[in-house]
Amino acid sequence: MPIQPIRLFGDPVLRKPATEVVDFDKELRRLVEDLTDTMLDAPGAGLAAPQIGVGLRVFTWRVDGELGHLVNPRLELSAETQHGSEGCLSIPDLSFDCTRALSVIAHGFDMYGEPLVVEGSELLARAIQHETDHLDGILFVDRLDSDVRKAAMKAIREAEWFGLEQPQIKVSPHATHGFGF
Repeated sequence: MPIQPIRLFGDPVLRKPATEVVDFDKELRRLVEDLTDTMLDAPGAGLAAPQIGVGLRVFTWRVDGELGHLVNPRLELSAETQHGSEGCLSIPDLSFDCTRALSVIAHGFDMYGEPLVVEGSELLARAIQHETDHLDGILFVDRLDSDVRKAAMKAIREAEWFGLEQPQIKVSPHATHGFGF
């Protein structure tokens, strides 16, 4: 499948909550393939559909050699936390320390509509939380403490890529229920 352009910080699609997937069809499978190919090419530990301009609740990940995807995720987070470096393909070449739950149980579906439960800790838990945030219009910089967030925003404004023209938003072949991407 073709590699898709990754939307950068400042693109409005990254701030819009994605729509639940209702059609588990050929178009969804193509989207999962595009996400996977784009993530592997970048390379990254995860990629959510809004990052390629599609407003649907789908993401892919590759952590410790494990490749996967999840549709319509719902998360159960541990009370125990982890603090560590986090980056984002939509905020290239920058990373900052961010606090996340140490482990997660993610409930959702695979691209065929079959129920799927993914349990992970440490890096996998971080990736699943990060990508689910994208589906809710949240970027990891929103989760930073105020001093670190201030430094992150300064670094973003000074980044070579900041303010570059963004690609056109794709039109979803799925019903978007008023969230027309």
